[in-house]
Amino acid sequence: MLSVEEYLERVLALATLLPSEATPVDEGRGRVLTEDLTARVAVPPFDNSAMDGFAVRAADATTGAALSVVGDIPAGATSTPTVGPGEAARIMTGAPMPPGADAVVPVEATDQPMGAAPLPDRVVVSEAAVPGRHVRRAGEDVRAGDTVLPSGTVWGAEAASAAASIGFGSVPLRRRPRVAVLSTGSELAPAGEPLGFGQIPDSNSILLAGLVERFGGRVVLRRSVPDDGARFARVLDEACAAADVVVTSGGVSVGAFEVVRQVVEGEIEFVTVAMQPGKPQACGALRDRDGRAVAFVGLPGNPVSVFVSAWAFLRPLLAAFQGLPTGWPSVELPVAEGWRSPLGRRQYTPVRIAAGAVLPTHRLGSGSHLVASLHLADGLAVVPELVEAVSPGDVVAVHGLT
Repeated sequence: MLSVEEYLERVLALATLLPSEATPVDEGRGRVLTEDLTARVAVPPFDNSAMDGFAVRAADATTGAALSVVGDIPAGATSTPTVGPGEAARIMTGAPMPPGADAVVPVEATDQPMGAAPLPDRVVVSEAAVPGRHVRRAGEDVRAGDTVLPSGTVWGAEAASAAASIGFGSVPLRRRPRVAVLSTGSELAPAGEPLGFGQIPDSNSILLAGLVERFGGRVVLRRSVPDDGARFARVLDEACAAADVVVTSGGVSVGAFEVVRQVVEGEIEFVTVAMQPGKPQACGALRDRDGRAVAFVGLPGNPVSVFVSAWAFLRPLLAAFQGLPTGWPSVELPVAEGWRSPLGRRQYTPVRIAAGAVLPTHRLGSGSHLVASLHLADGLAVVPELVEAVSPGDVVAVHGLT
């Protein structure tokens, strides 16, 4: 039996960095930048006003000076008047500084009203100007050619804003992993359909597809496949042709109808992992029709086992494909309501967090079939292998689910 860490190492070995693709700056949240971005333009690109007020020659704008107003300069102006001796131009924040002016007097430091008002013929200065005051110089924030966003930046709103400000409309981001989701079992019926004798709804493919998207992947195929080896082999071939990663649920244990094992045993490694739930697992590399390697991760079939296994193994695998960190942060929290754990296996229990303490989402703890309470989980509490029970007041590590 493998430890969780030993098995995770085998899963992560399947990952290869995906290529990048040009992506609009306002898309690609959570993806990874693959090249340094150097500024194509300075920020700001021109000298501009930091205040609403009047652009002046500081030598003329002494306290009490009356200056002739030669024009308006709104933000976005495509031309500006020249400010000569004894003159001023009304200017708005962000507007380009006019030739001849070297300072801005805020409107509050003049005799003019704030807000919308007709352009005055003259303005009286009540606070002397200082050269350069309230002026943002071109390149003050970023000079053209400066590296602003290094390769490896995880894309988000802040990075997108910075990229746009330095002249980029699209950027090279690592492609999202393409994932095929296959749930197996002749007992599975489509969600919402009437159930026949011995059938259950197929919740696993829906759960896995949602988690794949949460983990940064893109679902390119989602199928439910009965316990029919020939049919599974055909669907698997289709999945390999479309995906970077194939993830299955069910069919990896030691029963008589383990369709995944029947079809890929010999190509894929089937193991047991010292964890609960999620003891039976499978991973390895398959080949598509052109010989391209496709990562394969086979999860158990019970829904909570799928949930836990996806967080523990599929999440870091998809992160590795994208060049993202694979770690799983945790916090230590006290237990409000105790539960039991199997000796010799690391237990992952879905828990709620209330008043700073944890309690199981279901009275039966981490049972692998308890799918209906998963939506209540704030995290997965970890009980070490040599602990048989946790009691109120004990402290456990809790992995987040974000």
